[in-house]
Amino acid sequence: MQQLRVVARTTAFRYKGREIDPLAVGRELNVRAVLTGRVRQAGVALNIQVDLVDATTGAQLWGEQYERKVSEVLSVKQTIAREMTEKLRLRLSGEEQQKLVKRDTTNAEAYQFYLRGRYLWNKRTPEGLKKAIEQFQQAIDRDPNYALGYVGLADCYPLLEEYAGVPSSETLPKAKAAADRALQIDDSLAEAHTSAAFIYVQMWRWAQAEEEFKRAISLNPNYPTAHQWFAGYFQTKRQFDDAMREIKRAQELDPLSPIINDHVAWVHLFKNDLNAVVEQCQRNIELNPSFPGTRYLLGSAYLKQRHYEEATAEFQKAVELSGRASIWLGPLGYCYAVTGKRDEALRTVKELEERYTRREALGVHVAQVYVGLGEKNQAFAWLEKDFERHNSFLPAFVNDYSFDDLRSDPRYADLMRRMGLQP
Repeated sequence: MQQLRVVARTTAFRYKGREIDPLAVGRELNVRAVLTGRVRQAGVALNIQVDLVDATTGAQLWGEQYERKVSEVLSVKQTIAREMTEKLRLRLSGEEQQKLVKRDTTNAEAYQFYLRGRYLWNKRTPEGLKKAIEQFQQAIDRDPNYALGYVGLADCYPLLEEYAGVPSSETLPKAKAAADRALQIDDSLAEAHTSAAFIYVQMWRWAQAEEEFKRAISLNPNYPTAHQWFAGYFQTKRQFDDAMREIKRAQELDPLSPIINDHVAWVHLFKNDLNAVVEQCQRNIELNPSFPGTRYLLGSAYLKQRHYEEATAEFQKAVELSGRASIWLGPLGYCYAVTGKRDEALRTVKELEERYTRREALGVHVAQVYVGLGEKNQAFAWLEKDFERHNSFLPAFVNDYSFDDLRSDPRYADLMRRMGLQP
């Protein structure tokens, strides 16, 4: 199926409910054909109209109308996929034809819950992740052999630590069990191997993580999240050229994904290409102005450029958009500290310390503010708390520019070595 590249769902959904020009979409997404569709529901009856349009000439390549029941939505999806590949004159082997449908559940309700779960997961907020877990669990309840439902759970639990401060002792066992179950159901599923790779990253088992990422990409080179999370792996190992290669590939596959576009800016930030960070973030804001991570990245670029008022405003916006999530409070407190707003920084670090006791923040968030305040001993004490608790994201976080002042301290090199990384 190497002849076919299908744009990811997150990008396609950006056009939902909008009048579109297939030629403009083709240019924007760099695709040769655009499939449009309309669905009308009357009770349990569905009327589905689909049209395949040549994105270069505007000519209709194929069109069809289907009358089905709501319970038959998955079978019609498979019919459309089969007929479309025939019209595109793609030569699919029997095995490849099976792959078109193998990942699907036969339960229409389970599929709908899965789609809602992915939508919420992509928001990257504490509340969104918790609701996504509920949706994926509902999918599994309706179809206990739905591998992608378990993949969804495996992808949600680790991010609860990053975005909501939930300790890895709670999240990792659940994530590992879900990924293992998905692989038990279907070992050929790239999404499941990607989840397993991400979990190995969190366990600081670097060699196994790389092996799983490569396995996932060999199974499906067009899965955007595999390339995105592989980029994160390379970032943590400070292999920034490799990280840029992988995140650019993810962006090619899913050009309108907020998290992937943010990750592009993030790699530029690591490479200290600040103008590229600003340009990417401004494009991201045009696409999705309510995504907190973009504001953090833009604020970081401004801070490094010493545009302090603009930086502070962006960090504050990230905190506001996220509902005051701890992951963005740490950078705000750091910004306050390095721009001379000591009182505000101290209030922020106090709030984060209180959240830590409630398991709503990570030690690294607190440490970040103490670095800005110039209190290295306090910063290392909080990083050590995270190491003892095995904060899964500690290796990634301590690579951040806000910890640069610690790098010359022998304690920093020692911490990196204990996590299996080069100082």
